[in-house]
Amino acid sequence: MKLISWNVNGIRACVKKGFMDFFEKENPDIMCLQETKLQAGQIELDLKNYHQYWNYAEKKGYSGTAIFTKKEPLKVQYGIGQEEHDNEGRVITLEFEEYYVITVYTPNSQRGLARIDYRMLWEDAFFSYLKEIEKEKPVIFCGDLNVAHNEIDLKNPESNRKNAGFSDQEREKMSYLLDNGFVDSFRYFYPEKEDAYTWWSYMFKARENNVGWRIDYFCVSQALKDKMKDALIYTEIEGSDHCPVGLILN
Repeated sequence: MKLISWNVNGIRACVKKGFMDFFEKENPDIMCLQETKLQAGQIELDLKNYHQYWNYAEKKGYSGTAIFTKKEPLKVQYGIGQEEHDNEGRVITLEFEEYYVITVYTPNSQRGLARIDYRMLWEDAFFSYLKEIEKEKPVIFCGDLNVAHNEIDLKNPESNRKNAGFSDQEREKMSYLLDNGFVDSFRYFYPEKEDAYTWWSYMFKARENNVGWRIDYFCVSQALKDKMKDALIYTEIEGSDHCPVGLILN
């Protein structure tokens, strides 16, 4: 079973840059998107044999998530059930027989950590949501988590120590999550792999020089650890400032 996640940084723009070619070639069982940046009715994707689920931000052209799945889920939930966190279209949860699959677009703490206080509230709320539904069955969650967890996960850790995505506060929240029942699939298979990034700035030829960050993840409940076969980073796929990431499950 193949799952793919991609922050498309605007699905309408990404479709013009080869999204459908990648999607059809990879033929995933489940495809999760973040930062779709659109409202209902602004795009029609002809995805034969897929059920489509979209969560839109109230603010136009901002945030948003989607999941496309071959198998129809038992249940779909939009958001995490907390009004203060559910107006930006950041989460979709699909329930299947054996597990939940979640796409998530974690809020960016912004320049100067202007939104770090909200980010910390979000982290706690999302973690509580994960642990609550995990009582019923294991969880697979994926998406742009907007944090490079360790120094190996970005090119220039020293100069980014107090910046959004590599602040002590954000990294501590990621550590807490991984210390409390969840597995970072890529580091599970490739604990020492360097220069493995999923996002690059559009400035300073960052992608050309692979000056990047690994901020897109597939994480799974400990109960699913032994079902994982591989974790993938599709570094060569363009169309966004992020590249897709994947998870292969037995």
